[in-house]
Amino acid sequence: MSLRSRIIRSVMCVLAAAATVVFATQAQARINCTFAITNLNFGHIDLTANAAYDTTGTFTANCTGGSSGQVVRVCPNINAGSGGTTTGNPRFMLNGSTKLNFNLFQDAARTIVWGSYLWGFPAYVAPTINIPLNGSGSGSATATIYGRVSAGQQTLPPGAYTSSFSGGNTRIAYDKTDDSCATIGNKNATSVSFTVSAAYSSACHLASTNLSFGSAGLLTSAVAGASTLTVTCSMSTPYTIGLNGGNANASDPTQRKMASGSAQITYGLYRDPGHSAPWGATSSNWASGAGSGSGQALTVYGLVPAQTTPTPAAYADTIVATVTY
Repeated sequence: MSLRSRIIRSVMCVLAAAATVVFATQAQARINCTFAITNLNFGHIDLTANAAYDTTGTFTANCTGGSSGQVVRVCPNINAGSGGTTTGNPRFMLNGSTKLNFNLFQDAARTIVWGSYLWGFPAYVAPTINIPLNGSGSGSATATIYGRVSAGQQTLPPGAYTSSFSGGNTRIAYDKTDDSCATIGNKNATSVSFTVSAAYSSACHLASTNLSFGSAGLLTSAVAGASTLTVTCSMSTPYTIGLNGGNANASDPTQRKMASGSAQITYGLYRDPGHSAPWGATSSNWASGAGSGSGQALTVYGLVPAQTTPTPAAYADTIVATVTY
């Protein structure tokens, strides 16, 4: 054998050994990640309050199979959900075809929308989550998803509102490189499922102002007064409002009693300014209507008829208004 042929064989052996080493290193560095997202449930909300409702969910990532000191970059892309969106902010939960505005955010102040690098709204992207791997090549991370139902939706009807996230709506991508999430795109993308829900039950609230007849000398002629009841009921919710008989428990709404000690003044409460429709607590004389989601002002008309004037004093009564829906 010549010296030249021995050298060639030696080089070939070295190359084969190097190829074996590279192959073994690639197999060892294979990283696998699993993900989970908890449901976000707003519970029972009352849109008539014209207030925002908040809740949270948790995103969890677990990665294994890497090398100690490696960093896995995770890109948790969350798209529109089954309720859809038109601009990325807000997203919608649905009750039939009715849309309830909400969104998912990256921060507790709920100013940074949790979006996706894989949808058509580049202003709203996903957060970047970096997971350092420990000595055994494993690592994990969690992130809070902040949900909010926005205020200003009083005209929506009661019902169960939901949006489901699965399939293409959750594409959690990751890579072991230093690439940005925009570059990683759909690489190693995994879908996880979760649901966002809210329950809006029919609701009604009452607010009132006091009714004052002012000051009078002799009750030789009728004295009129008025106050306001404001009823706020959810959209299209039918309601009735009854006024009880006051401290004297009068069964006739026109024969209530204001009192000062044992002395009394008779008066009545009515639904109309002509004082022809008494306002009481039975189906024959209560007020009724349907909610609009906003406050509806109802006037309570009071009348003190002419009567024998009792001892001069301050006379008062307490009326309980009850809304039934």
